[in-house]
Amino acid sequence: MMNQMMDITEINEQKIVDQIRCLGIDMIHQANSGHPGIVLGAAPIIYALFAHHLKFDPENPSYFNRDRFVMSAGHGSALLYATLHMAGYNITLDDLKKFRQLDSITPGHPEYGKTPGVDCTTGPLGQGIATAVGMAMAEANLRTRYKDVIDFYTYVLCGDGDLMEGVSYEAASLAGTLKLHKLIVLYDSNHICLDGKTSDTFCDDITTRFVSQGWNVITVEDGNSYDLISKAIEEAKTSTEKPTLIEIKTTIGKDSVLEGTNKVHGSPLTEEDITGIKTKVGIRDIPFMISQNTQEEFQYLIHNRCDHLNEKFQEKLLTLEEETQKELQFFMGDNKRIDFKNLVYDAPESKEESTRDTSSQVLNSIVLNTPFLLGGSADLFAANKTYIKEGGNFSRENYLGKNIYFGVREHAMAAICNGLALCGFRPYASTFLSFADYLKPALRLSAMMNLSNIYIFTHDSISVGEDGPTHQPIEQLLMLRSLPNLDVFRPADANEVIGSYKAIFEKESGPSAITLARNTVPILEETKVNEVEKGGYIALDSMRKPDGIVISCGEELHQVLEVARRLRVKGIELRVISMPNLGRFLKQSPEYMEELLPVEVRKIVVEASSSFSWNKLIYNSKYLITLDEFGTSGKKKDVYQKYGFDVDSLEEKIENLLK
Repeated sequence: MMNQMMDITEINEQKIVDQIRCLGIDMIHQANSGHPGIVLGAAPIIYALFAHHLKFDPENPSYFNRDRFVMSAGHGSALLYATLHMAGYNITLDDLKKFRQLDSITPGHPEYGKTPGVDCTTGPLGQGIATAVGMAMAEANLRTRYKDVIDFYTYVLCGDGDLMEGVSYEAASLAGTLKLHKLIVLYDSNHICLDGKTSDTFCDDITTRFVSQGWNVITVEDGNSYDLISKAIEEAKTSTEKPTLIEIKTTIGKDSVLEGTNKVHGSPLTEEDITGIKTKVGIRDIPFMISQNTQEEFQYLIHNRCDHLNEKFQEKLLTLEEETQKELQFFMGDNKRIDFKNLVYDAPESKEESTRDTSSQVLNSIVLNTPFLLGGSADLFAANKTYIKEGGNFSRENYLGKNIYFGVREHAMAAICNGLALCGFRPYASTFLSFADYLKPALRLSAMMNLSNIYIFTHDSISVGEDGPTHQPIEQLLMLRSLPNLDVFRPADANEVIGSYKAIFEKESGPSAITLARNTVPILEETKVNEVEKGGYIALDSMRKPDGIVISCGEELHQVLEVARRLRVKGIELRVISMPNLGRFLKQSPEYMEELLPVEVRKIVVEASSSFSWNKLIYNSKYLITLDEFGTSGKKKDVYQKYGFDVDSLEEKIENLLK
C-alpha cells in the first residue's frame, strides 16, 4: 500500500502514459525486435483500464476474484510488460531489459504461467478475444453459483487483425447470444495492418457487425484521450444485458516519424526517432529511465481503488459453508484431479456398445455431480453423445447449465474452453475427429498453457462409411499425437473407454483427447480398464514364444483379435498389444517396453489411420498396415474391404508378413 497521500487531481496522467510508451519502445530497441506501433498508439487505452477500472492486486497476481485482462493483440507484449512493471507487479527493470531473450519472463508474446499478470497466452490473432468469451462464461456461472463472492469483469485489448480472424466472429456471436454483459472489448482501431492499410482487406462496418450479434458498441473518436476512454469503459460497465465493444480510434506509432503507416507495426525504431519521441513528450532520453514520482502516482491510483481486495475476498470465503469453501478451492487451485470412484456404469445385456455410448454413460455419471465439469458440442450433441441428461442448458436464462450449445463453431468452442479452464473449470468440447482441424489452433494453446481441457472426438475412422472422405479422418490422429503435452486416447471398447476417462480424470493437469467410434462393438474379455493408463498392454498373448506381435487400437483391435484366433488354428501364434495411448506407452520404462515388444520378434501395426504415427515403434514400412490415402463413401463393410481392414484381408496380410 502507498504510504503517502496524494491529491489525485494533481497527478500528471499524461506523463504516466508517455512513460509507459517510452519504456515499451526502449524494450523493443534493446531487443532489436518487437512491435512499437501498438505501444505508441494504444498506451492510453491500457493506462485508462489499469489506472481507473481493472480490479487486481499486483502483489497477488492470481487473486481469484480479480478482473481478467487479455492482450488479444499479443504482439503488444512490450506495452503490457511496461504497464505491469509500472503498476507494481514483480517484473523488474532487468526483466524488461531481457525482453524477447532466452528464458526471460518477458517473452515475445504473452505466455500464461511465465509472467505475473498475464492471464492468457496470446499471439495467434483472434485467440485472445475468443478465450475471453470463455472467461466471461466462467464468471457468469461462478457469479450465479457463489453470489456476492465471485464477480469480475473480463477485458480484452484487440486490434483489426483479431477482428479479421474468423474465430473472433464465432466467439462474439455466442457472447452476444448469451448476453455476457461483463465482457468488455477495447478495440484499438488504427486502420493499419502489417501489409498496409486495412481498407485493402477489411471494410467491415464493425458497429453494424457487433450490434447485429447482440453487443453494445461505443466509439471513442480521440484514442489519445485516456479520459474519454475511461468514460467509455464506465459506460460499458452499466450494461446489464449485453457485452460491449469500445472502438477507440488511435494512430499507430503515435509521435514516431512513421506514425500512421504499416512500417511502424513490427520493426524497432531508430535511435533518432526514439530521441524525437522522448523530446516531444518530455521524457529524459536515457534508456529505461523511469521517473519515480510518475511510477508512484500510477501505483497510487491503483492502490486507491484496489487495496485490500484480496483480504475482503478471503473474508467472504470464510462466510461460506465448509463444503462450499472446498468447492471453491478446487476452482482456485492447480490440481484438477476428479474422483472417479463414484462412476456408475451399466453394461448392456448384449455386451455390445459403441464407444461413444459408453462415453455418454461415463459423462452422465460424473459430470452432473461435479460443479467444475461442464462442456458441450459443436452442434453435434446427438452424434457425439455428450449431452448431460438433467444437466440443464447453459444459456442467458441459466448460467449454471451443464450443456453448452457452441453451435457450428469448432474453433471458438476450443478457445472458449481455454477461457473456462483459465478460470478453474475442467471443460470438455466435442465434435467429429475429422473436424479436429477446425479447432487445432486453440487446442495447441491449451496444450501450451497446460490446461485440463478434455477433447471428445467421435466418428474416429473410415468405418463411418457413407459420410465419405470428408468425414473419415486419416491424418487427424497423427496431428493429435504429435502435439506436445496432449494426452491422446483411442479406446477399443467400453472397458478401455472407462480406463481412458479414469486416466484423464485422475490427472492433476494438462489437456487430453479421446477418440470414439460410432459403430457398436463387442465389449471384449481381453481389454483391461486399469491397464489403459500405461498406454499399451497385452490383450491376447501367445501360447508359446510369439511368431509375431500385432499392435492395434480402436475398432481395428477387434479385427486383429479375430485374426489372432484364426491364425492360431493354422499354428501361427500372435501376441496382440492393445495400444489405446501411444504417447503414454512411449514414456514407459525400457524394461516394460521390452517385455511387451521384445526386439527379436517381428512387429506389425494395424490402424486405419496415418502410418506416420507409428515410426517410433516400426522401422520397416511393410509392417505398417495403415492408411495414407483418403477414404470413400460406402457401407462400413465395403469400405473396410476396399482398404484391407476387414478380417479376411488382415488375416492374409499378417500371415504373409510372418512367413
